[in-house]
Amino acid sequence: MAVSRYRRFLKLCEEWPVDETKRGRDLGAYLRQRVAQAFREGENTQYPRPRDTSFSGLSLEEYKLILSTDTLDEFKEMNKSTWKKLQEKFAPGSPEGKHPTWARALPRPRT
Repeated sequence: MAVSRYRRFLKLCEEWPVDETKRGRDLGAYLRQRVAQAFREGENTQYPRPRDTSFSGLSLEEYKLILSTDTLDEFKEMNKSTWKKLQEKFAPGSPEGKHPTWARALPRPRT
């Protein structure tokens, strides 16, 4: 994965020219400097992930739970209009007693 990322950054550096009139504030020069720092060993650079989370702070298990079919069905149910919910609730043979399992499994936000 680091090899393909390195090659994409090199391609970006090739396509983004350095503007000599913007010394010290040129994006092309900055990109080259950052690529050189991040990939000191070129294609052989290891690129470990610092954490097993993403920008949201959720773990892989939490993402799997949120993106499960049952949870997505519950989100669809939440987005239905009140009229549609009433129609389905009082229709013969409607399933009752669904509880959102995803809401109990998610941790409380850190403050």
